[in-house]
Amino acid sequence: MSEAVTIRPLSPGEAAEKVRALSEVLIDCVEGGASVSFMVPMTADKAEAFWRGVAEGVAAGDRILLVAEDAGEVVGTVQVILRQPENQPHRADIAKMLVRRNARRRGVGAALMRAAEDEARKAGKTVLVLDTVTGSDGERLYARLGWQRVGVIPNYALWPQGGLCDTTYFHKQIAPAGDGATP
Repeated sequence: MSEAVTIRPLSPGEAAEKVRALSEVLIDCVEGGASVSFMVPMTADKAEAFWRGVAEGVAAGDRILLVAEDAGEVVGTVQVILRQPENQPHRADIAKMLVRRNARRRGVGAALMRAAEDEARKAGKTVLVLDTVTGSDGERLYARLGWQRVGVIPNYALWPQGGLCDTTYFHKQIAPAGDGATP
């Protein structure tokens, strides 16, 4: 990863201010074929509505939104979904790990994931869950970072251009903040 790329959580105000930049990342990923809940055409209106909702979640304390920035430009993002059912206060979901196509293969995704794990740990979470397209770069990344593969659901989602794709679920057990133990 370039020395210029920084990873940081956004405050609620910053999340609202960065809706347009985050939308550009999402549009780039969907147009590049990423199956991340959206279909083409991926419009700015659709993307901005999604990110405004995320910013509201950040303001409510339901999620943490991290960004990767290179020379002030948002090139990637990931979310830690903190709000869980009453019987799962120790768990968080990792969602929408997105890296612009021109910023890939530079360690940005790995840095975002490490930062997401750190933020989850600080929030008192010890179990993390995520899903990704089976056979994707994301699946390989998560395995390299020590995530445990749970299984595959065939035909779970659609590619943005149409057609079914399988989804692989992962989990990771992380040590509580200040524990010092390796998960």
